[in-house]
Amino acid sequence: MILVVFGAGPRGAAVEPTIACVVPCHNEEAAIGKVVRDLRAALPEAVVYVYDNASTDATVEIARGAGAIVREETRKGKGNVIRRAFADVDADALLLIDGDDTYDAARARDLVDLLFEGPYDQVVGARRVTADGAYRAGHAVGNKVLTGAVRSLFGNDVTDMLSGYRVFSRRFVKSFPALAREFETETEMTIHALHLRLPTAEVVVDYRVRPAGGESKLRTYRDGWRILRVILDLARRERPSLVHTVIAGVLALVSVILGIPVIADFIETGTVPRVPTAILAAAIMTIAALVLLVGYILESLMHMRQEQSRLVHLSYPAPARAPDRTAHGAGTGPVPVRKPAHGG
Repeated sequence: MILVVFGAGPRGAAVEPTIACVVPCHNEEAAIGKVVRDLRAALPEAVVYVYDNASTDATVEIARGAGAIVREETRKGKGNVIRRAFADVDADALLLIDGDDTYDAARARDLVDLLFEGPYDQVVGARRVTADGAYRAGHAVGNKVLTGAVRSLFGNDVTDMLSGYRVFSRRFVKSFPALAREFETETEMTIHALHLRLPTAEVVVDYRVRPAGGESKLRTYRDGWRILRVILDLARRERPSLVHTVIAGVLALVSVILGIPVIADFIETGTVPRVPTAILAAAIMTIAALVLLVGYILESLMHMRQEQSRLVHLSYPAPARAPDRTAHGAGTGPVPVRKPAHGG
């Protein structure tokens, strides 16, 4: 993960934004040196932090040798690393990138500059596969399914919800709860931005094959199921009226199906021969009404929580426009896509 922080200068002087780069790593000795060097070349003014996550190879030594500051998070899982890094590192811009060299770290300048030009609270590197085998078929399908689920639930046109290449403003980082433990953290980031309607943009970046000796830590089915569970849980918390309305509707339908024969018998004979069925139908309809009521109560509480989150977010200043970068270079060329995904 890369964090870029812009620091403050003397009173009255121009303020140079601070940049920090955070790179989560677990056994990435084959790639981490190149990632750190590419980041330092693209963002020479940035501080690069490598957060080692219980590596058993030479990741730590290679990262230090390439010029990174190495910190450790012993609890396994990318989400745990993000939680620790977001708490520890303070910067005007924080850039996050995986340590496996699948993302083009040389594009870091483009993402950071766009964050300040917007200004945006998040810029996502939307992946463009450049080689066969870079993106396994199961991962590609899973990404599309999960991104589609988020679009349906939260009404947004995010194109690569699971990208691990992002840059954030300080106020995004410090208002982000970081509750996820593993690879579902990107899902949590995306929905946090949608939840607060934060201005977000996407930049197309190349996604390539891991270097020889590297191994993906993502497990298609296990992590896909975990991410789907996170989406459903977030839907329950962020869209309670929708979820409870659906549940109440299903219960009400069951009650009606059970109750129609009872009502038909009563109309025909004036009696209720199916007393247990009548009681069951009435009980299910009562439960449906209570579920719907709970949904509306939770919706009110959710709005209160949104207001509090918004106030925390606004307690930090918006990203300031960065000074002219010609002294550091202008990146690697034109940005292929600068697409506002959603605005605040």
